[in-house]
Amino acid sequence: MTSDSTLDRFLRSIERRALRMAELASGNRDEALDLVQDAMFGFVRHYADKPEAEWTPLFYRVLDNRLNDWHRRRRVRTRWIEAFVRDDAGKSDTLAQVPDPSDPGPLLRLAGTQAARALDTALGGLPLRQRQAFLLRVWEGFDVATTAATMRCSQGSVKTHLSRALAALRRKLEAYQ
Repeated sequence: MTSDSTLDRFLRSIERRALRMAELASGNRDEALDLVQDAMFGFVRHYADKPEAEWTPLFYRVLDNRLNDWHRRRRVRTRWIEAFVRDDAGKSDTLAQVPDPSDPGPLLRLAGTQAARALDTALGGLPLRQRQAFLLRVWEGFDVATTAATMRCSQGSVKTHLSRALAALRRKLEAYQ
């Protein structure tokens, strides 16, 4: 049985990277905070008794599931909203007053450099699976097998997604080499 302090240290060690991943996936700082918190609760509830060596891939699998669920719910909500919104010329558009979910948030504003903004934009422009493969392999340093298990796909798929992500990032960030 692991101690609470060991679990707390683990969660603190991954919280910033997990928040960054969720922020890139959702495009919204507040949504990202909720997603990471929900993933941490789910992880503690279901996997805290697992060996400590297995925690990192298990946590990212939980986070990946939360992100996929969030994208599914968002697609359904968007369909319903679009079905009921009318373009009446004389009325004000209430949806136009909703805060922009693509606002980069304070994390990116603090980074401040042009290259960091370009990297963030390029990462945000990647398809979800390519972004996941890149973040897990490059940022987290997972091996191919762990990344495949976390993403629930084959090792070949991880390699393909990562290769495509790297090629797209090279093209988009060519000016910064």
